Amino acid sequence: MFKVYLLIGGNLGNREENLKTAVNLLQIEGGKVTGSSAIFETAAWGITNQSPFLNQALLLETMHQPARLLEIILEVELKMGRIRGEKNGPRIIDIDILFFDDLIISEPQLTIPHPLIQNRLFALAPMKDLEPHLKHPVLKKTISELFDECPDKLEVHIYKP
Repeated sequence: MFKVYLLIGGNLGNREENLKTAVNLLQIEGGKVTGSSAIFETAAWGITNQSPFLNQALLLETMHQPARLLEIILEVELKMGRIRGEKNGPRIIDIDILFFDDLIISEPQLTIPHPLIQNRLFALAPMKDLEPHLKHPVLKKTISELFDECPDKLEVHIYKP
C-alpha cells in the first residue's frame, strides 16, 4: 500500500461541494482517503484576477502505481467537468500529486514530489495542517520548514463558509 499526498482545489461552481465530490470519486477508483487537512481559502496564484480557490490536502492510501494513479486523477477531473484551458486559470477542480511515499520521479508527464510545492503557500498550508513533519525527499526539509521559508506571500486562511 502506497501513501500519497494530494492537493485538491478549485474556484468555480460550489467550491466546497466540488472538493467533497473529488474525495468521493478518488475513493471509488483511487484508494482510501485516510486523512485530510482543513479546507483553506486562497487568493488566485499566477493569474490573480479570478475568484479565490479552496484547497485541501489529502492522504490517499492506494495500491496503484504512480502512472496509473495519475490516469485515475485525470479521469476524476474529466468526470467533474474540468476543462484544461489557460494555465493557472479558473477551474472546477484540480488534483495534484504532491508526494508518493518517498519516491522521486522525473518523467515528462509526472514529477514527484511536485516541483513547485516549496513556492506555494496554497499547497504548503494544507500540507502543514495535515502532516507538518513530513520530510521532502529532495529538499530534505519538513513541510513546516518549507512553509516558514516560502517566498509566496498570498493570503491563505482556513475557510469558513
